[in-house]
Amino acid sequence: MEMSKKEIKILHLYPKELNIYGDRGNILTLVKRLQWRGYHTEVISAGVGDKVDIAGADIIFGGGGQDRGQIAVGQDLQRHSKALHKASKNGVPILTICGTYQLFGRGFTTLDGDEIKGISIFKARTIGSTQRMIGNVIVESEFGRLIGFENHSGRTLLERDQEPLGRVIQGFGNDGRTGFEGSKTLNTYGTYLHGPVLPKNPRFADHLILEALKNKYGVDTLEPLNDGLEEVAASDASKRPQ
Repeated sequence: MEMSKKEIKILHLYPKELNIYGDRGNILTLVKRLQWRGYHTEVISAGVGDKVDIAGADIIFGGGGQDRGQIAVGQDLQRHSKALHKASKNGVPILTICGTYQLFGRGFTTLDGDEIKGISIFKARTIGSTQRMIGNVIVESEFGRLIGFENHSGRTLLERDQEPLGRVIQGFGNDGRTGFEGSKTLNTYGTYLHGPVLPKNPRFADHLILEALKNKYGVDTLEPLNDGLEEVAASDASKRPQ
């Protein structure tokens, strides 16, 4: 197959319900970094009640949102649980931010005591708190230092055998206490980093892209890009106070 005919399908879960912090910028980053390397992309949006071909997705993404959106999404997400578990086990790169991250865990208990059931890809549970955790974040991870911005009141507690995405250098992370940020299960990642996270962290973006290309086409290396602007943006963001 010629390079010009190769295509990556990106599934965007609940873009209307969970996209209050500009998380769609992560989709744009994946699309552009694929296009710059000669690949075609198709972005498929899936909302509440939509018919979704999860098995046909090469990359899956879900963003953050308010509690109201999470309740509707949490109920709808259950019908995709089996397919999402299969995708995760098959190594499909999946990135979940904030609200979607919480719903990929065991569930979310609100301050009012309401329980929003998750799909348990991550061995983690989120509990609502009165403290709003807001500010710039720096996280040490396998992709180097990740730079982002967090804004959440839920405290996500990892079970003992759940691997975090990284350790907090600056900011609150999952709960403001343990020093963990995010979760990682195979190629499925959860994080509270907005910003959005991928534009300022191209190594993380390229990891998701490479895993998708490896799964679909057997590609094992990526053509390097000039990430000078991205590095400047990340450097400037890392110098901001929390």
